[in-house]
Amino acid sequence: MERTTGLGYVPVQHSALKNAEIVPMSLRSVHFVLPGGVDDPTAPSGGNAYDRRICLDLPGFGWQVHQHAVNGSWPRPDATARGELARVLRDLPDGTVVLLDGLVACGVPEIVVPEAERLRLAVLVHLPLGDETGLDPVVAAELDAKERTVLRAVPAVIATSDWAVRRLVSHHGLAPDRVHVAAPGADIAPLASGTDGVSRLLCVAAVTPRKGQHRLVEALATVTDLPWSCVCVGGLGHDPEYVAGLRDLIEAYGLQDRIHLAGPQAGAELDASYASADLMVLASYAETYGMAVTEALARGIPVLATDVGGLAEAVGRAPDGGVPGILVPPEDPAALAAELRGWFGEADVRRRLKAAARGRRAALDGWATTARSLAGVLGRLPNEPRRAA
Repeated sequence: MERTTGLGYVPVQHSALKNAEIVPMSLRSVHFVLPGGVDDPTAPSGGNAYDRRICLDLPGFGWQVHQHAVNGSWPRPDATARGELARVLRDLPDGTVVLLDGLVACGVPEIVVPEAERLRLAVLVHLPLGDETGLDPVVAAELDAKERTVLRAVPAVIATSDWAVRRLVSHHGLAPDRVHVAAPGADIAPLASGTDGVSRLLCVAAVTPRKGQHRLVEALATVTDLPWSCVCVGGLGHDPEYVAGLRDLIEAYGLQDRIHLAGPQAGAELDASYASADLMVLASYAETYGMAVTEALARGIPVLATDVGGLAEAVGRAPDGGVPGILVPPEDPAALAAELRGWFGEADVRRRLKAAARGRRAALDGWATTARSLAGVLGRLPNEPRRAA
């Protein structure tokens, strides 16, 4: 029997359990502090999926993961949640390696920063807190300042795209050598058969202001002469007021029979939605990467999306240089509509995009690459926390 460590494959010495003088090479330990609900199927998110996946894959690169899911309305928790996070960190011995999800860590510097004096902390930032769409400007500025304090206090920050690394370094004034990238991986899936090769549009994103589904509806309302249908897969519980407004907008345009809010999906149900898709559409205002994009490309589905954040990285290029997607400015329904007309009207455009999507599919990095990057960051954390240093 063999076990993977950060140094490669090393035989497991079972006799070491009986003989204290024989010390086997063993997995190092990292304590991963996550938001509660990370496994909630009714509230899927890219951040949750990422966190779950690296918990599974880090042991293959030498790290045993101890999960601490802390319930609370992160990043603005109540006293109970704050107390629970403080307890989790307080109970860890000095020098423990701790990976904190930024949603939990970045809004509470008064809890996290003192622990950086004795624990070996790394913070994983899925989305800068102030970049969430729809926040009151005062709240956004407050969260932004708290995040800056936390990220400046820890020895390592991990972001999910090169764009996000640049954003965090420049926006928060962080030392570039302390900010690292561990982009999401993708599992190659069977090629999507599609519906008719053109008309089935799929949007996979939580229904929230940041994902911009209202702009997608506005664009689709101007191309009702085209034979499209659109399925929007994503959680409906994050912002009920926005969801209600979106339903009203769909009804106002008379699109109830053509746009379906399917709610959250996972497993075989989500696979079926991808399999029947001809084109992925995404109208986000902000994305650090865009895992739904690579999930589509992993099935050979081309992408039409807004050119924000790390989405261009997620779309990427096929090995032959072909681009498997079209990027348009955010908040521009007319640009989305124009590209949809091109998609429907120009068979050469569709052929080129589909060929590039298949090429990109074959070149996507898997989750092992993500876990390897994270393991490298954890392994380079200073051996002595700041206080000792």
